[in-house]
Amino acid sequence: MKYGIYPYCFLYGNGSKGIDFHVDLALAAEDAGWDGFFIWDHIWACWEGTMGVVDPWIVMAAVAAKTEEIMIGPMVTPIPRRRPSKLARETASLDHLSNGRLIMGVGLGGSSQEFDHFGETSDPKVRAKMLDEGLEVLTGLWSGEPFSFEGEYYQQKEVTFLPKPIQKKIPIWVAGYWPKKAPFKRAARYDGVFPLADGEDGLTIEGMKESLSIIEKERGNLLNYDIVVSGNTSGNDRKADSEKLQPCADAGMTWWLEYLIDWGKTPKDMMKRVKQGPPEL
Repeated sequence: MKYGIYPYCFLYGNGSKGIDFHVDLALAAEDAGWDGFFIWDHIWACWEGTMGVVDPWIVMAAVAAKTEEIMIGPMVTPIPRRRPSKLARETASLDHLSNGRLIMGVGLGGSSQEFDHFGETSDPKVRAKMLDEGLEVLTGLWSGEPFSFEGEYYQQKEVTFLPKPIQKKIPIWVAGYWPKKAPFKRAARYDGVFPLADGEDGLTIEGMKESLSIIEKERGNLLNYDIVVSGNTSGNDRKADSEKLQPCADAGMTWWLEYLIDWGKTPKDMMKRVKQGPPEL
């Protein structure tokens, strides 16, 4: 089992807690024994339009330069609002900067407003096609071999994209909202899944198991496959925290992401939880 912290990409407190604070969180996480730093990828806080936002890719570069062991990744990047070739260059460079510590979380993008307000298509069916094509371009360019692509939304004349990433294969985790089935069939083609669900209670254990059954059917098995779950633990009551995680672990979870995005928490509260270290099973 591995454990990561999961901060959002917004400014904290009085607006001064930006990139430096995220780097401090990552450094504290590495010191406290967490395995990963995963940050939201947004360009605008659409539900709170006056909230400041930091660019997650600049944050990840800063974190990569300051840390040595902790895994780094966006959770998740909406490929439909990115140019896959530009994203391929950024991710390959970040993998080099971090010495092979990048994990790539991807999805459609959860908020239509973040597309509508910037002149991008918000149609989920179109975004799904763009995500699939974008992933083909991304992985093709990462190969370091001659690659071309002709799709409905993306076209790529033959190029050899160098340098290729340090990792032989940058892991790709695909997010999806249950009970939709298409995202989980997509996730089966890659290296991990971040199952989510709308509603106050989020994803249930039953929903998690059902979503994983789709992936297992598509893949044949779940060996060497990451199953990523997010939530909150107290850091104070180890027994209660373990009891909270155990059903997820029994269902197959391989990564727990500590959800630091409790709107009532201050930066001081968040830092305290990170320094307490990951939960234990």
